[in-house]
Amino acid sequence: MSTSINRVLISGASGLIGSALAASFEREGTEVVALARGQSHGSSVICWEPSGAGLDPNLVSGFDVVIHLAGESIVGRWTEKKKKAIRESRVRGTQNLATALSGANSKPRVFVCASAIGFYGDRGEEMLSEGSGTGRGFLPDVCGEWEEASRIAAGAGIRTVNLRTGLVLSSQGGALGKMMLPFRLGLGGRIGSGEQWWSWIHIDDVVGAVHHAIAAETVSGPLNMVAPNAVRNAEFTKVLASTLDLPAVLPVPGAVLKVAFGNTAADELFLSSQHVRPAKLEANGYRFKFADLRGALSNLV
Repeated sequence: MSTSINRVLISGASGLIGSALAASFEREGTEVVALARGQSHGSSVICWEPSGAGLDPNLVSGFDVVIHLAGESIVGRWTEKKKKAIRESRVRGTQNLATALSGANSKPRVFVCASAIGFYGDRGEEMLSEGSGTGRGFLPDVCGEWEEASRIAAGAGIRTVNLRTGLVLSSQGGALGKMMLPFRLGLGGRIGSGEQWWSWIHIDDVVGAVHHAIAAETVSGPLNMVAPNAVRNAEFTKVLASTLDLPAVLPVPGAVLKVAFGNTAADELFLSSQHVRPAKLEANGYRFKFADLRGALSNLV
């Protein structure tokens, strides 16, 4: 990455991806400032309220790169209140930040904004690239509005990249951490039919791909953040069980998930199929550290 990147602003800096990115920048000697809710803790934190009235452009002026990752967790039962929090934290938060950046005296060279492969919805066997259209459902609607909000910054001449991130695998928690306990108890198994495609990515490749996108000046718009070899859910659980040297014999019926999370959340979070390719990353020369699932899981567990 270019040594001219001196200051980076990250929202969601304490999250799984944000903390890994912050550490990577700090190792390179880059000053990292967090954009966070709550009280300020000195020069390393700028306070804001994502769903609030707005953000002072002066507070976000002078950063070389701004990375926006903050948003309400999508895990849980999707009550109307939960869905509103998911939507507002992403859409309104992005609108507020992008508007502030567009009005800053010293604008960032790059605005990296989170999105998700939930943009595509349930697409069965279809191979999906960044040029594929949006799907139908709550998550596709939210992701579409989320990305649209970021275009406020793009309209002000800021190169904007939308990270359509898949299932992130990390030893520090996230989805893999939630899967580990049932597997260690011998309860791991396919989810629903197990035929749905899961598009995943190792946390090291998330970090590497973000740095690559920042440095590659031709990269803008949607960017699929997934490894090149998606697997079906049944294969994912089989490989994870093998890596842990544990059986994966007890499947999780879709009906059980629908009782626990509600129909919409169960369908869109666990049972939908998204076979996504990292077409732009591959075209722009990014070399994955972990292209196959067994290698990624062996590294992590």
